[in-house]
Amino acid sequence: MVEVEKMRFPRYGLVAVTVLIAIMLVTGSSARAADLGLIDSTALQGSPAGWVILDARPRAEWEAGHIPGAISLPWESYTRTDAGGIPYSTFPPQELATALAGLGIDEKTPVVVYGDADTSWGGEGYDAWLLSWLGHKGPIRLLNGGIQGWRGRNLPLIKGAQRAGGARPRYRVELNPSLIITTEELQRSGGTYAIVDVRSTFEWFKGRIPGAIHIPWEEFYTGKERRPLSPAELKKLLARHGVDGAKPVVYYCLGGVRSAYAWTVHHLAGLPEARNYKGSWAAWEKRSGQ
Repeated sequence: MVEVEKMRFPRYGLVAVTVLIAIMLVTGSSARAADLGLIDSTALQGSPAGWVILDARPRAEWEAGHIPGAISLPWESYTRTDAGGIPYSTFPPQELATALAGLGIDEKTPVVVYGDADTSWGGEGYDAWLLSWLGHKGPIRLLNGGIQGWRGRNLPLIKGAQRAGGARPRYRVELNPSLIITTEELQRSGGTYAIVDVRSTFEWFKGRIPGAIHIPWEEFYTGKERRPLSPAELKKLLARHGVDGAKPVVYYCLGGVRSAYAWTVHHLAGLPEARNYKGSWAAWEKRSGQ
């Protein structure tokens, strides 16, 4: 640590430098916010070599036709039932890092993710959230309108084998814990968060986290191309359902996939803090003491 009392600061003064050092300490110790945004089909087509493109749909959908150069990365490829019997659990961070490196991706790689907001169950949002949680430093872009928007502009789709891997980089993880919440933290929260359940109505009536508000995840996109809600649209949606805008939001579903899509829309809209309960209902049902 810099020893302020042993240094001279003729231009700035001790107070200003102390503030500067405090800012440096905070930003150095906290996880960096992800560079997450949207990209249109025409912009992606115009500079495809600048991006690694990830197809978040099920593998069969990728095989039937995908954007040229796109790599298949559905959420099913990096989730499993964990040792505690909780299904849809994300692989440990270092295992994820190894998998991403095997695809030629390091933490600085510019990435575009797309899906269809349907068969992928919002997997494009899950990929975007996952990279953000891992501390990805390169730009992460969600293809606005997904595969539907690409098709609608008569842009090319191809069939074929997975892209051959080149050099294997190292993916350096710098976890951002502020993007998730654990079961234990949620149990102890005592009304700190506005909890939003994005599952279906059928799932909601079978059981829910106490105090949760129900907003099906399909309400987080709009139009035939299923584009993420704009900031104004999302604010109206949350307000209409009585979500307290003064509280940070926790989104959950069954296994954290649909809720990650809602989290991504929330982040894209620039709204205040939100977390994805990645264990979601599958973990809540198995919480200790039940």
